[in-house]
Amino acid sequence: QVQLVESGGGLVQAGGSLNLSCQISGDINKIKWTQWHRQAPGKQRELVAGLSSGRPFATYAESVQARFTMSEDKAKNTVYLLMNSLKPEDSGVYFCYVRADVGPEYDYWGQGTQVTVSS
Repeated sequence: QVQLVESGGGLVQAGGSLNLSCQISGDINKIKWTQWHRQAPGKQRELVAGLSSGRPFATYAESVQARFTMSEDKAKNTVYLLMNSLKPEDSGVYFCYVRADVGPEYDYWGQGTQVTVSS
């Protein structure tokens, strides 16, 4: 089992920044990859950034490339999503997600944190 708790969302003006956190607990050593997804009202959930276990660099959706940075602090069992130069279209609920090999593989989602970017 893996538990995920996101925080750090809020209301920010366009051009501003937010730093989302995802506190991870449980079978941490069984996690294969960690991702951030977002969902805007009326739209499908989309992948924003991802980090695979053992790989040092995250990958990003084209829409957030060079503006968002995903990182992890293993000592704190926390992953972050630093979002700079925010745009109104970045608004939505941001979810932390992991795939863990707990025999079989399972997907785990956090409850989400709301990000609203005003123009």
